[in-house]
Amino acid sequence: MKILICGSLAYDTIMVFPDQFKNHILADKIHKLSVAFLVPEMRREFGGTAGNIGYNLQLLEGQPQIMATVGDDFAPYRAWLDQHNIDATHIKAVDGTYTAQAFITTDMDDNQITAFHPGAMQYAHANSVNDAQGIALAIIAPDGRDAMFQHAKECHEAGIPFMFDPGQGLPMFNGEELLHFIEMADYLAVNDYESQVIQDKTGLSLAQLASKVKALIVTLGGEGSHIYADGQRHEIPCVKAEALVDPTGCGDAYRAGLLYGIVRGWDWRACGRLASTMGAIKIASRGGQNHQPSRAEIENIYSHALVQDALKEDPALRQPAN
Repeated sequence: MKILICGSLAYDTIMVFPDQFKNHILADKIHKLSVAFLVPEMRREFGGTAGNIGYNLQLLEGQPQIMATVGDDFAPYRAWLDQHNIDATHIKAVDGTYTAQAFITTDMDDNQITAFHPGAMQYAHANSVNDAQGIALAIIAPDGRDAMFQHAKECHEAGIPFMFDPGQGLPMFNGEELLHFIEMADYLAVNDYESQVIQDKTGLSLAQLASKVKALIVTLGGEGSHIYADGQRHEIPCVKAEALVDPTGCGDAYRAGLLYGIVRGWDWRACGRLASTMGAIKIASRGGQNHQPSRAEIENIYSHALVQDALKEDPALRQPAN
């Protein structure tokens, strides 16, 4: 039940500016902006969609295989993957490049200024799905534009079911191209904003989009998620988190739960609840790959969520038996 994760591996350098950007940017001088922010707090995280999804799948013992391209500076990330026994067979180094990285500066109002360098990710099409063996399910997550087209086509031609997750790569594609992806895919996963963008670009409603795939998954942040499948809309509530610390990577954690359930033939409610469980666990820690629950802890949180669902549907279950 190997799951192939086609997407990015990246370093996220996150800096905190202990003030407000607006106090240092003059509106009447915006045409020749030249500012510098002192950032005494900085951290570097392992990230990228493929890395985050793979990490969460490994927590579930879900046999992830990451397919990505990286640069000359990848050694620390590779050591991290090795430490967590994540298969790196299909990670290809591109000489003379940097691993993709984001430089994010956040102020005290949670405003962000981000610079993203794709680096080796631009060469992700150098990898081929045809080189991976025994794949039961795949996900095409944000990556190089050419690679996303190529890997989707290779999965489709090889008969490998896959989930299309355009994410932050959505602006790269027009409506016709998005429809081409969706018609090849078995599953489509987006957040609420992305679902509206796809509707606008394709001219199709959610119902029409859902009719083209086995399932359309739309995440709604703190409002839970909806899974459109088999002519129904399954409403998946959030799982209560221990703390709300950092949403970075929550969508990737959610997708890991989905993939784990789908490859095992679970029903949509069970898939959605596991996905929500993984998102709730992630949001309680900083960064995309710093949460470290055991498999037993994940099972306990998931089981508790299912019990709460049952009690909501049938309050009589709360009554003690006579």
